[in-house]
Amino acid sequence: MEFLRIENMTKKFNNVFANNNINLIIHKGEVHTLLGENGAGKSTLMNIIVGLYQPTKGNIYINGNIVKIDSPAKAVKMGIGMVHQHFMLVEAMTVFENIILGITKDKSIFIKKDIIRKEIMELAKKYELKVELDKQITEISLGEQQKVEILKALYRGAELLILDEPTAALTDLEVVGLFGIIRKLISEKKSVIFISHKMREVLEISDKITILRQGETIKTLDKNNTNSEELANLMIGRELVQSKYKKVKSTKENIISIEHVDYNKKSKHNGLFDISLTIGKGEIVGIAGVDGNGQSQLAQLVTGVISPDNGQVLLKSKRISKFLPENFINSSVSHIPEDRNKMGLIGNMTIKENMVLKDIEKSQFSLGKGWFLKKKEITKYANKMKEKYDIRCDSVEQETRNLSGGNQQKIILAREMEENPELLVAVHPTRGLDVGATRYVHDKMIASRDKGCGVLLISADFEEVLKLSDRILVMFEGKIVGIFSGENPPINEISLAMAGKTNENMEEVLV
Repeated sequence: MEFLRIENMTKKFNNVFANNNINLIIHKGEVHTLLGENGAGKSTLMNIIVGLYQPTKGNIYINGNIVKIDSPAKAVKMGIGMVHQHFMLVEAMTVFENIILGITKDKSIFIKKDIIRKEIMELAKKYELKVELDKQITEISLGEQQKVEILKALYRGAELLILDEPTAALTDLEVVGLFGIIRKLISEKKSVIFISHKMREVLEISDKITILRQGETIKTLDKNNTNSEELANLMIGRELVQSKYKKVKSTKENIISIEHVDYNKKSKHNGLFDISLTIGKGEIVGIAGVDGNGQSQLAQLVTGVISPDNGQVLLKSKRISKFLPENFINSSVSHIPEDRNKMGLIGNMTIKENMVLKDIEKSQFSLGKGWFLKKKEITKYANKMKEKYDIRCDSVEQETRNLSGGNQQKIILAREMEENPELLVAVHPTRGLDVGATRYVHDKMIASRDKGCGVLLISADFEEVLKLSDRILVMFEGKIVGIFSGENPPINEISLAMAGKTNENMEEVLV
């Protein structure tokens, strides 16, 4: 029995079709995955369903009845809830305050907090959504924030839950927990729209899979009648040949050396404890580990955001005395940050402005060290990058915040990788990217390595670390607990080290 039907859904922005005659049916008790490249129209379609956009044409049916969803509040009344890729939570508020924000369950002018609190706790227990209601949002992990978003949607009566890239920032254990919640919802005949680029997860949790390409529906398949290769080929419209990269076994010169560094070492999850590592020219060093074991602090250290409490860092054989981002930028260090919105982009600036953020003092783009911008040159360069990195947008004059997450990531990649860095610090570089774009980024990173760039790769995607790294270092509770060759890496031993279980007989590859 169907819950939602989309018929001939079309949305135009100026003369560009974001959605073009899309048809989709979501049944009750079903996980229906939407797959598509960045810019394929997934986010636009979801924004129509939740009332953020109004369609150019097309109809929406709920339980067989045609409806007009002209606001998010109307979508909630229709039983539709959405957990956005970037959570819509008020950080200054508690978990409880976020869940009840805007609720009007009865006509009383007073919020019956005790009753509501009890209802929320019962709902949380039912779906195993363990949250601490009195904690502020800033005090809880990303996985817990996601649970708050799901609980908020369910408390408002969601019968259809839309999950946009829900596993992008989760640990493997948190993903297992999320899938348990989804299965519980499906067992109660609720529906889930699941948006992801991770094929393994798509094939694990989906019932049906619909492919979108260039704003159109290409095909809907049963999960049991397809595989990752077919899905990838349908997404990009051609056969995607899997690549295998050659590994570098040794390098002669280090681009950066970290020696016995401590930072906030009392914290197991936000500190560094006696960290020593090197990254050679023309080498990719991958950091494996569950998120929250010091990886963020390591990235901040080697980009000048934080200073070590003890130890030293040598960049191109020179000891760093002042830890400032501009000093690292001037020393040819590029950085793909872990949070593109908070650290990588300025959302209300245009694509072209974000593209040259670090370069406005260069003579190519300005006169007088940034005082007089060469706007035509900036536009020309931005359009060149738009084509080269396949950034899907109406124009480079478009505000960056209006792009999909994947296309925002491509802007950062274009800006950072076109600098021809000597050291590239890449943190979750393909988070939110489709298979084609991921392949492109991987190729670019390997090409940079082969030109002599040292790369520090930090990724929650274990397969990505295995695929690209010449050496693999494992971090656990702020320490490096294992060093492995990237050539035929011992996956079981690495996995054990990621869980904090090191083997005394482990063969280390010392550099």
